Amino acid sequence: AEALLTGGFTAGGAWAIRFPARDKIKFSAVVKGSCWVRLDGEPEPGLLQAGDVSLLAEKRSFVLASDLNLPPLDAVTLFSAAGKSQATLGDGSELAYLGGHVEFDPSHGSLLMDVLPPWIHLTSASPQAKVFRWLMDQLVAENDDTLPGKQLVSAQLTQLLFVQILREHLLRASGSSAGWLRALGDPRIAPALVRMHGDPA
Repeated sequence: AEALLTGGFTAGGAWAIRFPARDKIKFSAVVKGSCWVRLDGEPEPGLLQAGDVSLLAEKRSFVLASDLNLPPLDAVTLFSAAGKSQATLGDGSELAYLGGHVEFDPSHGSLLMDVLPPWIHLTSASPQAKVFRWLMDQLVAENDDTLPGKQLVSAQLTQLLFVQILREHLLRASGSSAGWLRALGDPRIAPALVRMHGDPA
């Protein structure tokens, strides 16, 4: 799996954006401020705050907003109009948000999709919060910089963010139902799986 940072936005004042459903795992990070998230099919919205990261592993559209009662802007139209991967709503002073998706090997991608829960939300109070915060800060710095290797560094930081989200999920899911992803988080079973896959014969 390869994680790709595809864009983000800043916002201030009253706003709402609807993101379309995609056949990809989407991940996000709130760098500054807070906003509401409403997933299609869920009765209650959730609150995303600075330092929170999330992973959407199901094909669902969702709304991000400061006020969920507002009619949402279409994300595709918004970013197309901006002509780039970053957009600003209002004065952009209250929220900074980064988003991306995960590309899979077409023959094996479903293995990961099938074992992840539809929605993972890790808050700034999670054990890996300091790591998430550092990675987010570095991503913002790279996006604002013009140094050589900017794209390569951003790609590596994004991949690390995705792996850290999966690690944190594995730690939290230790009591969940059996599956290969949980097995990879087990200190006794994981080495055996690695050896078996390294030499199937």
